[in-house]
Amino acid sequence: MVNRIVIDAGHNGLTDPGAVFNGRRESDDTLRLANAVGEILSRNGYDVIYTRTGDISQSVLQKAELANDADADLFVSIHRNMGTYPEQYNGVQTLVYDRSGFKVPMAENINQNLEGLGFRNINVDVRPDLAVLRRTKMPALLVEAGFLDSQEDNRLFDSRFYEIAQAIADGIMDTLTTEAADPEEPVTFASVQPPLPPMQTASSVPWSAFRTETASTASTDNRPLYRVQVGAFHNMQNAIELEQELKRLGYNTWIVTV
Repeated sequence: MVNRIVIDAGHNGLTDPGAVFNGRRESDDTLRLANAVGEILSRNGYDVIYTRTGDISQSVLQKAELANDADADLFVSIHRNMGTYPEQYNGVQTLVYDRSGFKVPMAENINQNLEGLGFRNINVDVRPDLAVLRRTKMPALLVEAGFLDSQEDNRLFDSRFYEIAQAIADGIMDTLTTEAADPEEPVTFASVQPPLPPMQTASSVPWSAFRTETASTASTDNRPLYRVQVGAFHNMQNAIELEQELKRLGYNTWIVTV
């Protein structure tokens, strides 16, 4: 059951304003909209946590870590888009890590709700390269609420702001009400090995924890999980690159420091 939702205002407003066009900053628009969406969800009984409530120095990895540490059930990041030149594009789009679970139905509901307010509905796109989608352990979506360099999208954003917030919140809540919104099932592996001892020379180690049974069987199994270490690196970037490759192959992975 989804109860705790992390709402992320994209970028940070201090060191990273996101897209900027004619003095308008993406980080300002996303902060206003994230707060408005979170307020609606809170009024409807959800436990809402914000990655930021102002301009702070915050990386995308810190956003994901905040959600993971909070043991959240859902992560929704609010952004605005931008083309390579003004008025090149307009419309809304929602991005997901993959098509498993309830992420795509929720993304489609959000897009359709925003389309009803006058936005062009671009699509739902799979983007496993985005850190806030890749590094969060719970289902995650990234909503692109129109283009910052589109006069039409800015007009809609400003004139129908609270309706936009309601549309996004409704897309989230309606999906959670109508879909079987169970946590996404972990992949099942065929082999195990005992927990490995700490490696004093490593700084970052991708690893996976699992049982041999399917997720439905393992949910009632009280036996300890086993850990498989895939590699050990002094350089964090090397660990991240290996983790990305493993995720592309369908494995759930984490990077730990030892």
